[in-house]
Amino acid sequence: MYAIVEIGGQQFKIQKDQMLFVNLLENEAGSELAFDRVLLVADGEKIQVGAPVVEGALVKAKVIEHVKADKVLVFKKKRRKGYQKMNGHRQPMTRIQIEEITA
Repeated sequence: MYAIVEIGGQQFKIQKDQMLFVNLLENEAGSELAFDRVLLVADGEKIQVGAPVVEGALVKAKVIEHVKADKVLVFKKKRRKGYQKMNGHRQPMTRIQIEEITA
């Protein structure tokens, strides 16, 4: 069984017991979450597609920890001018584990 769910404006294909990194959520580590923006639920041969969401479908997850993603380097340069600028950025992320998918 899998589902496509919208979390923080992004769509993810998820399965039970899957670990997932999403954009930073406000919930504390160890707390339970429920996502109701389920766009598709597939259970073997049976597939339910929402318009835009599947009615009554719910995904329960647990917040594992808050981390920072890998560093993304931003490098600017203008050729023949001697201008160089290097900057780094680490996006805050939340690691969640999918507990249950109900249709």
